[in-house]
Amino acid sequence: MARIEGFRVQNFKALKDVTLGRLSNQKDIASLGDMTVVIGKNGVGKSTLFDAFGFLADCLIFDVETACDMKQRGGFGRLCSKGCEGPIKLDVYYREGVGERPITYELEISMDDHGRPFVSSEMLRQRRKGRSNGKPYPFLNLKNGVGRVWAGIDTLSESLGGEEDNTSSPIELTDLRQLGVATLGTLKEHPRIKKFREFLKGWYLSYFTPDAARSLPASGPQKHLNIHGDNLGNVVQFMEREYKKKFQDILDAIALKIPSIQSISTEETADKRLLLKFDDGSAQDPFYAQQMSDGTLKVFAYLLMLEDPSPPPFICIEEPENGLYHKLLDTLVHEFREHAQNKKGSQIFVTTHQPYLVDGLAPEEVWILEKQSDGFSKITRVSDIPNVKELYEQELPLGALWYSDYLEG
Repeated sequence: MARIEGFRVQNFKALKDVTLGRLSNQKDIASLGDMTVVIGKNGVGKSTLFDAFGFLADCLIFDVETACDMKQRGGFGRLCSKGCEGPIKLDVYYREGVGERPITYELEISMDDHGRPFVSSEMLRQRRKGRSNGKPYPFLNLKNGVGRVWAGIDTLSESLGGEEDNTSSPIELTDLRQLGVATLGTLKEHPRIKKFREFLKGWYLSYFTPDAARSLPASGPQKHLNIHGDNLGNVVQFMEREYKKKFQDILDAIALKIPSIQSISTEETADKRLLLKFDDGSAQDPFYAQQMSDGTLKVFAYLLMLEDPSPPPFICIEEPENGLYHKLLDTLVHEFREHAQNKKGSQIFVTTHQPYLVDGLAPEEVWILEKQSDGFSKITRVSDIPNVKELYEQELPLGALWYSDYLEG
């Protein structure tokens, strides 16, 4: 499964220049792990960092102008860091798998003379095949929609300017609002661009709301949970149909992890929809999903998502603790980590302000976001804070250290 090793965002609201993990020129810095949790006070930029990932995904699915305007972002002008000029910059440093050569994706979004956002620069770079180190060379290099693209599985050009060779061709985009990877990634002669497009398109950012999950959508199986969770019943229908023998085992395993729930089953309606039934062991009839508490429904949705036979490569969840009993958080962290550490599991990114959730984490998994005197955010890996590793090894939980302000400057 593909893994992000580093992510950098510049000129994006309070994130004037923030990097998580390492980039291609930072060999001595540890990469992001299977699970990353960002903590911090209210208003330091946790939601903005979460949205930076969502913004990049939206740029691919839609276009940069639409991405700037949607989800209450307010347009390009409001997204740019206050008082800062220049483009919004997003860098992703990732690998398709263990032992694969890392790939760097660099995107710049600027404003044109009419006040509209457009892609001013876009580049994909990778080291030559067979080399374990050295300078990465571009296989996509666009400036204002004009540049070159290299076909095949290797890069021959050693120039960022894009020298002529028999594997490259000039390219000019007709719509500067569209990402080059969105178009070129559909062509079979560009397999590396195609892989990156599929990786980015596969990101899952959870905007789950229990009320949405309680809805009764039209009948029809759907393979994956959507961002709001309002197709929960459709996903249950798909899994029950495609994995009939295994699905009840999945429901039984999930029931064991939710306190006060003894069993979970399904009931088919006359119009072929599936209803979820939760049995709490009382003499009363089982509860349907529409009657369950927010916390129970949310935990069920998260655990079902982790059981996806073809999970997304990257899962982002903002404040999963909302509505949950605090003793459930340790279980949730354990399930997230177990899934992420599986070779076929997703890389997981979480933001939180709940110390109980942080108690179940290791220093390498936690980053603290803080607001500086200039109003912009800085981020620090907790394992880089002096003495934290030693205190953690003495069995002092990170949540307690954070609660006591030890982790903050």
